[in-house]
Amino acid sequence: MSAGTGEGLLDRFGVSRETRKVIESYVDLLLTWQRRINLIGPATAPMVWERHICDALQLIPLLPPGTRQIADLGTGAGIPGLVLAMATGLEVHLYESNGKKAAFLREAVRRTGTRAHVHVMRLETLARAGDVPVVECVMARALAPLSILLGYAEPFLSEGAVGLFHKGQDIDRELTEATKYWKIESMKHQSQCDPRGVVLEVRKATRV
Repeated sequence: MSAGTGEGLLDRFGVSRETRKVIESYVDLLLTWQRRINLIGPATAPMVWERHICDALQLIPLLPPGTRQIADLGTGAGIPGLVLAMATGLEVHLYESNGKKAAFLREAVRRTGTRAHVHVMRLETLARAGDVPVVECVMARALAPLSILLGYAEPFLSEGAVGLFHKGQDIDRELTEATKYWKIESMKHQSQCDPRGVVLEVRKATRV
């Protein structure tokens, strides 16, 4: 798959010509590493632009005004956080527990010159880490059920960050379950990449 396949998508989200080259370089690196380690679902590799890059870029208009730093939990291949940072120039904190994926992230950061910090750690230990950066937005993609995900994101949400979480067709059931443990202020945005998906915007989440 050539990097140029994403031209229409990059046009759609208003990505600059200079930034396109950076994202295309990232996609080339991703597909090269994908042959050695499982960074994305193998069946989705031929659709990397439509399924993965789109998932990141669709968050651009949802970012809180004045956003300077973002955090991506369980980032895997750097989606959405690293791609979003490439497209916007924001600084990103990437959290990933898998050492091989973290190695890919470091190489992608080096290759693209993105302002990014790779944190190799389990999210369960994040609240105890004691050095959680202040960010305006925290995000995660297909990471965990919402009731658990909010616990991972709590160190950021409690400091005023807005959550942007990619969710699937079971979002209403997840919300119902999560309200047993959390008081949530949220809004659903229809995914621009998957007709069955949504981006859940969480303004506040406090434990019940």
